[in-house]
Amino acid sequence: MKAWLNQHLSLLTRRRWQIFCANRRAVWSLAVFSLIFLLSLLAELLANDQPLLVKYRGNYYFPVFNSYSEQTFGGDFPTPADYHDPYIAENISQNGFLLFPPLPYSFNTVDYDLDTPTPSAPSKRHWLGTDDEGRDILTRMLYGLRISVVFAVLLTAFSSVLGVFAGAVQGYFGGKTDLFFQRLLEIWEALPQLFVLIIIASIFVPTFWTLLFIMLCFTWMSLTGVVRAEFLRTRNFEFVKAAKALGVSDFRIIFRHILPNAVVAALTFIPFLLAEAIVALTALDFLGLGLSSDYPSLGDLVRQGKDNLQAPWIGLSIFILLSGLLTMLIFIGEGVRDAFDARRNQ
Repeated sequence: MKAWLNQHLSLLTRRRWQIFCANRRAVWSLAVFSLIFLLSLLAELLANDQPLLVKYRGNYYFPVFNSYSEQTFGGDFPTPADYHDPYIAENISQNGFLLFPPLPYSFNTVDYDLDTPTPSAPSKRHWLGTDDEGRDILTRMLYGLRISVVFAVLLTAFSSVLGVFAGAVQGYFGGKTDLFFQRLLEIWEALPQLFVLIIIASIFVPTFWTLLFIMLCFTWMSLTGVVRAEFLRTRNFEFVKAAKALGVSDFRIIFRHILPNAVVAALTFIPFLLAEAIVALTALDFLGLGLSSDYPSLGDLVRQGKDNLQAPWIGLSIFILLSGLLTMLIFIGEGVRDAFDARRNQ
């Protein structure tokens, strides 16, 4: 690994990586966060009410990827097979076998065979218990974590691109262009985001992409100020003046000579923006203004924890997940900030 880094990375990049690795909290946080996110990406293989593999009369089936009717396994109806049905399960067992994931439930699977009222306490059947609708909490956390992180990554990426571009235009051209954009940003930031979301949620049913677009309209300004300040500082440097004197286009100066320096300052904010995006989505789902009930949501688990104080395992589970997730992102952000600190790279 070290030899590959020395061969393919520049001296400055290797120095930044060494500084990041020197922060043990950041390294462990990055490793644990990456592992948890990887597990969430494989949620269908870890938690699903469909078997991973079915062997029936010498043939192999993969219900987790394809849908089969119960007639395929000796049933009477052309409807999708219910592998938890005792008749279907026994028929398959007599002629082959079923291989279920470690958690034989999906995020929307309701367990009708519970012996206790819902929400049920943690048990061997449900490791973290169930919610008030009989759905497995651990499974919903796994699926909800994936949606939250993917949403946060996309929102941070799109808003960063827009914010960096707007800040670059402001800082490089300055003058009336900067003045106009600053007034526009002040007006846009003054818009009541929550009221806008309430109005839109009352007209449309929020989906993943519509909610992403709405949030993007209000979060793209997060990096504008940092990039603008960096461009205002750098545009008066000698190498920029020399490039202008040689006839280099403004587009090339912005994206080839100044932007790399500005992006370094913006990168240190990325983990913190990810944490803010996760909190924003969770808060909107908690208030009922976010994703619909068709999606597994961390905010819905927070709401259920509030509504079911007699079932403390719901609130404790989601609290530990969110607090741990946000803490790891903050630690990663601190490591990135130290790695890109110019004083440490001298």
